[in-house]
Amino acid sequence: MRVKPGSRAPGIETTSDGLLLRGRERAIDGAANAACIRALAAHYGVAPSRVTLLRGGTAREKLFEIER
Repeated sequence: MRVKPGSRAPGIETTSDGLLLRGRERAIDGAANAACIRALAAHYGVAPSRVTLLRGGTAREKLFEIER
């Protein structure tokens, strides 16, 4: 998944490379990562506690695990 923090138009898109998640929060003190977790949880209909960031905490390319 690719993440674009600080975007004017937040949302989740499917691209040929996977998902693109745009969020309003800037990448400061983990705010963008927390916003990604909330957005993925809402998109997949699970609690935010079921979404875990596995890799890419400081990168734009991230890997999340979503428990059903």
